[in-house]
Amino acid sequence: MTTEPVPEALRVEGVAKRFGALTALREVNLHVNRGEVLGLLGDNGAGKSTLIKVICGFHQPDAGRILVNGAEVTLRSVDHARSLGIDTVYQDLALVNELSVYHNMFLNREHRIGPLLNNRLMRRLAAQHLSDMGVNIPDVTVEAAKLSGGQRQAIAVARTVYSDARILLLDEPLAAMGAKEGALILDLIGDLKSRGDLAIIIIAHNYAHALQVCDRINILQHGRITFDKPTAETSVAELTDLVIAEYRSNRNRAREKA
Repeated sequence: MTTEPVPEALRVEGVAKRFGALTALREVNLHVNRGEVLGLLGDNGAGKSTLIKVICGFHQPDAGRILVNGAEVTLRSVDHARSLGIDTVYQDLALVNELSVYHNMFLNREHRIGPLLNNRLMRRLAAQHLSDMGVNIPDVTVEAAKLSGGQRQAIAVARTVYSDARILLLDEPLAAMGAKEGALILDLIGDLKSRGDLAIIIIAHNYAHALQVCDRINILQHGRITFDKPTAETSVAELTDLVIAEYRSNRNRAREKA
């Protein structure tokens, strides 16, 4: 009995990005399959955020190509990327604190009856979507500002998933969260992975969290992917050693230039 290959959702080949004299990305090669969670690790300034912004259409690459579901695309804008199923949840979440949970869930894509908001429908759908994802928000009419960090992150992820995203980019989803809130988001990512139709890339700093929820780990160093292994074949110790080695190399180079 043969196993059908898992369809590839996203492939980045030879992507480079420069900002004046600064080269942020150098021939980056990356791929992620449907149903797979890829952890993207790297030190500050390694190029992680730039790479995510290229994939989501915010920046256009200076070289290389991007393939979505096997077809080469030129991402003209964030809206164009979203139309192809690529969406991003950033650390700041882009939630409006003064708006209710359900209004945030349908921000910029509100349901209307003529010129009026269909609040009843949005309340019902928001509660249903969150419940389907296992997110416990007892009252979707409460303001976003009154929620915990984990609940806010869950709403931002749910909003993206139910806007038909199929390639989900999560920028530090566990940043500044306690153990309970972090567990909520890890469980949510696990549930999304089990659906089998989403490809997820997570930017992370916590190696233990990345190994817990990701299928594969990439490390970005000096604008290049230097490490690509299934999580089952690596460890926190190996990842830590790689980063320490880079730190020592950078320090030695700095001393040589001094």
